[in-house]
Amino acid sequence: MSSDVVALILGGGRGSRLYPLTRHRSKPAVPIGGKYRLIDIPISNCINSGINRVFVLTQFLSVSLHNHISNTYKFDMFSGGYVELLAAQQTNETQHWYQGTADAVRQNLRYVGSDDCKEVLILSGDQIYRMNFGHMVEKHRATRADVTIAVLPVPTEQTSQFGLVKVDPQGRVTDFCEKPQSPEQRDPFAVRPDYISSQGIDPRGREYLASMGIYLFDRQKLETLLMTPPLATDFGKEVFPRCVRDGFHVQAHLFDGFWEDLGTIKSYHQVHLELAGDKPPFQFHSASDGVIYTRTRSLPPSRVEGGEFRHAILSDGCCVNAGVNIFRSIIGIRSRVGKNVTLRDVIMIGADRYQTDRERAADFAAGRPPVGVGDDCVIEGAILDKDCRIGRGARIRGGAARGDSEGENYVIRDGVIVIPRGAIVPDGAVI
Repeated sequence: MSSDVVALILGGGRGSRLYPLTRHRSKPAVPIGGKYRLIDIPISNCINSGINRVFVLTQFLSVSLHNHISNTYKFDMFSGGYVELLAAQQTNETQHWYQGTADAVRQNLRYVGSDDCKEVLILSGDQIYRMNFGHMVEKHRATRADVTIAVLPVPTEQTSQFGLVKVDPQGRVTDFCEKPQSPEQRDPFAVRPDYISSQGIDPRGREYLASMGIYLFDRQKLETLLMTPPLATDFGKEVFPRCVRDGFHVQAHLFDGFWEDLGTIKSYHQVHLELAGDKPPFQFHSASDGVIYTRTRSLPPSRVEGGEFRHAILSDGCCVNAGVNIFRSIIGIRSRVGKNVTLRDVIMIGADRYQTDRERAADFAAGRPPVGVGDDCVIEGAILDKDCRIGRGARIRGGAARGDSEGENYVIRDGVIVIPRGAIVPDGAVI
């Protein structure tokens, strides 16, 4: 399959709903799970599926994403594999930024065409899931489809969040509806439970099929669809309705594993809390399904002086002092946590580098907290972005009652407090 399929990962989104995590980085570059980046998920799924030719399309705030990919994914020169970055650029044909997902792919068709591939796999760069794309390729070829769309069974209450597809008894897509907001729009897209059961999936009351943003195209049909006027800019709103109208064979491929679009601060925070729970819905290492790869760092083991940990994930190179109470939280790489600190429902992303003792002493002398969480802090329901400085005795408490607001050193979204990258919270501050 590595010689027949090329993957395109859409990594150019602004990620405004993930602000302020996307203040200084693109959405696929946002850290996840203590030591990974969101972009690691689709790239690892490709590698584990035998697809080793991957293009990543970038546009907004892409420097950290470029650095991460170039320092992480290097293939044997004899394998023919690569993970190559394609940044938005002005050309003789176009002078504008990407106008949407379809426009982004169209502007880079020349690079796809330079590879002698049969199919093009199009993925999002901001989802967490594990999928063997080989099964999708098999379905695509067995049904002789022009396009195959990965779909997820969802219950009625979730349909307004997704694009829905209608299928015939053979699984051929016959209609699309983008995020229906009324029963009149939604009801015609209900599918029979016996169809879902026939695909080896328990319906469990889920009678709608939602697009996952994962598409497999016949390369020549993709070029036809994107280059035929009027030029489409979006797959969900324009390309797929055109496919059905013009008689293209669009096939559904059902998936029933864990999948989450980390598009908002609330979903980002909630998924991390689930990762730290008793039965995490997603494991970054799986002996049977493959590992999630990321940049290899030469960091020392984490050092813990003492305290109580429950449902906590501790990443590499951390320093945790005595008397801490850490509950349902993730502590990212190179994090420093002071004495007698309580962290509950906290995502601490970590730091880019270690501060020296001299640098920490200079910070204290200047009345500025060093990088990390100072002594005697209580932090609940929060995300601490990279290189935050939380002063001694600070109190930071999120919760459902907290409305959306923004201050000099914090942002609150859906009750979750986010301390932006490099922000300073003074000693004794209350947020």
